[in-house]
Amino acid sequence: MNETGRIHVLDQGTVDKIAAGEVVERPQSVIKELIENAIDAGADRITAEISDGGITKIRVTDNGRGISAEDIPLAFLRHATSKIETAGDLMSLRTLGFRGEALSSIAAVSRVEMITKRPEDLLAVRYLIEGGREKLCEEIGAPDGTTIIVRDLFYNTPARAKFLKTPLTEAAHVGDFVEQLLLANPGIAFTYIVNGRTTLATSGSGMLKDVIHHVYGREIAAHIVPVAFEEEGFSVAGFIGKPEISRGNRNFENYYINGRYVKSRIISRGIEDGYGTKLMQHQYPFTCLMITAESSSVDVNVHPTKMDVRFSDEKAVYEYVRRAVRDTLDGLEMVVESPSVGPSIKKEPASEAAPKTKPLQPFETKAAAAELPANKAVAEEQSVKEAGDPDMPKNSVSGAYEKADLPEAGGSRAAESRPAYAEHADSKGRFEQLSFTPKFLSEESKPMRRIVGQIFSTYWICEYGDKVYLFDQHAAHEKVLFEKFMRAYEDRKISSQSLMPPMVVTLDSREESVLLSYMEAFQALGFEIDHLGERDYAIRSVPYYLGTIDSGDLFRGLVDQLEINPRAGELRAYVHKVATEACKAAVKGGQRISQTEAERLLDDLMKCEDPYHCPHGRPTIISFTDKDIEKRFKRIV
Repeated sequence: MNETGRIHVLDQGTVDKIAAGEVVERPQSVIKELIENAIDAGADRITAEISDGGITKIRVTDNGRGISAEDIPLAFLRHATSKIETAGDLMSLRTLGFRGEALSSIAAVSRVEMITKRPEDLLAVRYLIEGGREKLCEEIGAPDGTTIIVRDLFYNTPARAKFLKTPLTEAAHVGDFVEQLLLANPGIAFTYIVNGRTTLATSGSGMLKDVIHHVYGREIAAHIVPVAFEEEGFSVAGFIGKPEISRGNRNFENYYINGRYVKSRIISRGIEDGYGTKLMQHQYPFTCLMITAESSSVDVNVHPTKMDVRFSDEKAVYEYVRRAVRDTLDGLEMVVESPSVGPSIKKEPASEAAPKTKPLQPFETKAAAAELPANKAVAEEQSVKEAGDPDMPKNSVSGAYEKADLPEAGGSRAAESRPAYAEHADSKGRFEQLSFTPKFLSEESKPMRRIVGQIFSTYWICEYGDKVYLFDQHAAHEKVLFEKFMRAYEDRKISSQSLMPPMVVTLDSREESVLLSYMEAFQALGFEIDHLGERDYAIRSVPYYLGTIDSGDLFRGLVDQLEINPRAGELRAYVHKVATEACKAAVKGGQRISQTEAERLLDDLMKCEDPYHCPHGRPTIISFTDKDIEKRFKRIV
């Protein structure tokens, strides 16, 4: 330790070890750099192997271009690279690596052996370097490509070594990153070996869905949908998961910029806003998205690990990603299918919002009553009760749905007509019509749907095709009211209510800049805001529908969101507030409504943009197949 306080120049060995600390944090960092170099070398077959979590040994073998004998020593020098020549090249990067620090940093803190051969060379070169010092350089026989073996990581920096976790934990970190590399490169055949056992292997077929199946399993692969979006030099491709496979954290949000695995709050927010209310709060989607953008618009030279990126136009990137996800999900039928019934079902506690009443209230449509005369008396008896029979249960409210001021019937993308047949060409080019079942929530399905009854004064049973559907009257009505408000917003027909006295807020410089930039967006929401002087503003009116919410929290939440994107702020910041208010006006669980009201509710739900989820992201409808029920009754096994 220098106790004199004098400035002096560090020796090269110390400099190299300090620099290595920026790039090599753990075995995962080594694997990342070596495999990225192999990809940049044009390899289409890569094998990665670790022992003891990568602490004692890491081996990466590829069939890429290899390195010439005279370039090998240069490859282990700091800032030596074949991928860029000038600073200007940073604006047009097409490679994963470019800093020229990877091999130098790895060699500074481990024992490295490299065997490499170019196709035009007769012999390969074996090169040994330990702690940054060359030990051996010789010619040997070997196949084309490069093999790098890294042994005894941090052997010469024990202070760093003691911060490594157990081999099992380090292996988990390595495995996570290898999975990301597999997903980002479906055209490369990968083999991953842990302690002598192959744990992952892909064929390199280029089929991303196959890789997703290898990495995440059958359940995930069965519930993903393809994404294809392109606009103004920006494209998004890959797969996103249906809401039912969402998770409680963002670990399943995978996205890649120009082939590079990164993390970005802009992209994450675009993905999550694209799902909107299709996800429950605090749930996050599965995604595997390949994003391509102009190299000049992306800065990956933010951190030595190259995991962070910056965009020249964050708002545009956000909006493209959001639209790619939203447009993919629009129009999908997302009725939650009940899993096949097993030997036993765990009994869930009864919801407070749905008190137990008479288990089943049978109702029949006119058509069904004609077919089933035995039920006519029951239906007539029920209609008498709905008209005001004193025997009506106390928690029942006749006409509750009609009194809730629902929107008039109107079209939407979710309600577009679909033909009840499809054309199919045989091997000779002749066409035949194949019938298929329309979506449950479609105009074509209405004559074939049959509402059977209601249970627990909350859930309605509907028979359609070979399935039984249950829809939640409260969740369905919430969604209808929610979309009514959203349409009013989009049509700029939201009313305001005055605050007496006005609410005065003091903004900092950032908040004031956002407010002035997006004043029009606030006005569209129903806010009336006046400048009082300096940074004080008076909020004189707020959206009428949201008047019961703490207006200060709502306003500041909007300011925070509008910093990213005006449309994001308009929607994201108050979607949950609207949902909360919709809950208060919607028909409750445990509140009896008539069959006519239930049919109208189902029709109005059908006209929603997303009829399958309430504003909180909960399902409005679930389904059971006839086989699920037959299994429960042991009719089939």
